[in-house]
Amino acid sequence: MQIIISPARKMRVDTDSLPYRTLPQFIDQAAVILDYLKARSPAELHELWQCSERLVMANYHRIHQVDLHHNLTPALLAFVGLQYQAMGADVFSDAEWEYVHRHLRILSGFYGILRPGDGIVPYRLGMNEPAQVAGTANLYHYWGDRLAQTLFAEDNLVLNLASKEYAQAIIPYLTPTQQFVTCIFGELHNGKVKQKATRAKQARGNMVAYLAAHNIDDLAGVKRFNINYHYDSKRSTPQQLVFLANENNH
Repeated sequence: MQIIISPARKMRVDTDSLPYRTLPQFIDQAAVILDYLKARSPAELHELWQCSERLVMANYHRIHQVDLHHNLTPALLAFVGLQYQAMGADVFSDAEWEYVHRHLRILSGFYGILRPGDGIVPYRLGMNEPAQVAGTANLYHYWGDRLAQTLFAEDNLVLNLASKEYAQAIIPYLTPTQQFVTCIFGELHNGKVKQKATRAKQARGNMVAYLAAHNIDDLAGVKRFNINYHYDSKRSTPQQLVFLANENNH
């Protein structure tokens, strides 16, 4: 079983806690994206990123100084956000680290797909931002089927804990024989399951930590997840596992 998660917008540099293991598989493609970003003016980057002028200039200077091979942080420690805080990778045991190295993959607009120990630099680029790299229409077209092929080359079952923005880099390339199972973390409102973004991010992080702690590699184990949520078999399908918030978690 391979597990996919989204990156976080906020990132940090930490070259001391843990050495990185490997360079990203698609570092050459990331270098092409970096060259594309370097060729953009601050005004063009503002249009691309849709963020404050202060952030544009900070990231503009960063991309002109960055080196994809030096001062690298392991990917799972580089991202800072609710999902990653809930996961708590900085206190993983050796066995839990080995689990995520085998099973967890982070989708990325800039790097394509990342293993937890891949050494990366801070970047700003969401998968759905309108970057037309190497003559492509957008990043989904730039990455094409490479990310899906890489995932399913490792296992025929992918557990989707990613947001729609990132899952969309995989879904168009699924074949009938591949299992792609999405987890929904929601609450019942008038009989319908509603996901709340903040709680769903925390639940995804908790799910990864749970799977790593229990060395789970099948859907039966996934369904036993019980941190603030519980599996609802009635509302689940083979393609979608629904977890409802416990009463005290509303």
